[in-house]
Amino acid sequence: MFLLTADNAETWLRQRGWVGSGPVRVRELAEGVSNLVLRVETPDRIFVVKQSRPQLRTREAWFSNLDRIWREYDVMRLLKPLLPAGTVPELLFRNDEDFAFAMSHAPEPFRNWRSVLLSGEVDVSLGEQAGRLLGTIHEATGSRPELLEPFRDCTVFEQLRVEPFYLRIQERLPDIAERVQPLMERMRSLRLGLCHGDFSPKNLLLHFGRFTLVDYETGHWGDCTMDIGFFLSHLLLKAVYRSDERENFLELIRAFWRGYEAAVRWQPLAELQGAGIGHLAVCLLARVDGTSPAPYLVDDGHKEIARRIGREVLMRGPASWNEVSRIVQEAT
Repeated sequence: MFLLTADNAETWLRQRGWVGSGPVRVRELAEGVSNLVLRVETPDRIFVVKQSRPQLRTREAWFSNLDRIWREYDVMRLLKPLLPAGTVPELLFRNDEDFAFAMSHAPEPFRNWRSVLLSGEVDVSLGEQAGRLLGTIHEATGSRPELLEPFRDCTVFEQLRVEPFYLRIQERLPDIAERVQPLMERMRSLRLGLCHGDFSPKNLLLHFGRFTLVDYETGHWGDCTMDIGFFLSHLLLKAVYRSDERENFLELIRAFWRGYEAAVRWQPLAELQGAGIGHLAVCLLARVDGTSPAPYLVDDGHKEIARRIGREVLMRGPASWNEVSRIVQEAT
């Protein structure tokens, strides 16, 4: 496997005929920890090259299979016709030997939604749009399980989510380990629909009031309620970080639920919500004490608030977002 860099990518691209004879500009995109992502600009177009890396860029050692990149490729192929136009990038080329593929670049100008939220800019309509998008993924695949047979294997999801989030919290917070175990058993046994596994503001690129969704390598046929908890944990962490905008973030979460509810029919919403709230609790704790802590949550007071919310939600087991909201108000 040839390891790509921003310096050697031009030669590699020309050797494979992916670019012509004109000038080529390549720079690394820094978002994320698991892959090399390059922006390639030619006189004709702009596109992205993505290559797997065996070791993730985190403080603690964290490894995953290189062939996860082909899971990402296949999930993108599955979802592209099921989601609104422009949501999933166009697949362009692939190179199996070097575990790399190329896709279209998001329309410019765009902003990473995580950065927008961290700046304190909260647009409630985007919360509803995100909820509708996630609900559409779950509804479109959960109601058509025949589409998901190729996505049974959950190895990469175990490596990138179950182990560094759920197992690590069991190890580091043994007093709540029993509460985490049923959620892990759900993820390992249930086949509800396509679980994206990384549906977060970081992977939603905002342009002209719409989202392009990226990073699909943890996608699998499984307990898609994990997506709900994972996503909402990101919004709650930002509510903790931006305490001056806390009420706006809580309204953003309520808007997410409105969008999700509007898209989902194949399962009772109350059951999906209850399970998703359990995952929310563990994901909150994992972003403080797991293998991949939230990089912006550095203040000890903020960390303690996030821990308090996560523990209370996990121990009380609320069944609705309104109950979670009360816990958040108590903790903050």
